[in-house]
Amino acid sequence: MKQTFSFYGLPGLNAALKKFQFSWKSVVFMALAGAVTLFVTLAHRPAYAAYDVQIRPAGPSQGDTVAIVTTEPPGATSIPTVRINDVTYPTFAIGEGRYRTFLPTSPLHASGEYIIKVEGPKGLRNPMVWLSDRSFRTQYINLPPGQSDLGTDYEFDRVDAFKQIQSPEKFWNGPFRRPSQGRVSSEYGVRRYYNGVFANDYYHRGVDYAAPVGTPVVAPAAGRIALVGRVSQGFELHGNTIGLDHGQGVKSIFIHLNSISVNEGDFVQAGQVIGTIGNTGASTGPHLHWGLYVNDVAVDPEPWRNGTIE
Repeated sequence: MKQTFSFYGLPGLNAALKKFQFSWKSVVFMALAGAVTLFVTLAHRPAYAAYDVQIRPAGPSQGDTVAIVTTEPPGATSIPTVRINDVTYPTFAIGEGRYRTFLPTSPLHASGEYIIKVEGPKGLRNPMVWLSDRSFRTQYINLPPGQSDLGTDYEFDRVDAFKQIQSPEKFWNGPFRRPSQGRVSSEYGVRRYYNGVFANDYYHRGVDYAAPVGTPVVAPAAGRIALVGRVSQGFELHGNTIGLDHGQGVKSIFIHLNSISVNEGDFVQAGQVIGTIGNTGASTGPHLHWGLYVNDVAVDPEPWRNGTIE
């Protein structure tokens, strides 16, 4: 006597049983074969979603620094690889089993979806973040004759090398300080016309503080002095310059200074005087330009000052 059976969860088997009649031994054999196949598949399946990934801020806009914090399971010691829109970004340890990757954004970054891939021996996570548009002011700057073409290969090479620094240590602690008590004369992200010509693919890569020549400039956070450049050495555009490495891809640059009171290699603390405001280089009046760079991109310093980033 032949019997028919129904095995839910085995795709295609019910349809076959309706069309054909099998002995109970054949049906049992088919069921066992399917179960073995399912077991082998599950046994070799990678342990995806083992990493916990947090994105801060959850809703960033152009100019923000996006922090991607990855926490791995207890006992794991490997640093995950983080890729954003198929570009690999530096990742640094910030605690036991916790790692952080910075995605710097600017007015030149397109708004829209950014796909994040966090991958390592413990599996794969594939979240996304949406970068929103932000409105930036337009400014008209008239440079005196001879200043529009300032700049030497020496100063550009030194500044570019400084921006590439990736120290593994984290030197800063807590919110960044204001480097000058002068009036903010130009905010971050301003788009500019120089002598009537729009500076394409340019934005103001920092914050300007207007104050009399000789006004103190302090370090906004702890770090190591990695760059000192002077007009006498060929710093025609930047003027007297200090580059401060805060660690883990975060750097401050201070330009148009009058005096410099630190040397390369010095370690300074937050609030320590490092120089004075001046009017050197391509400058229309006494002021400090403070630029904050993360992974070679000039970001808005404000979130770093208000405690948004640890």
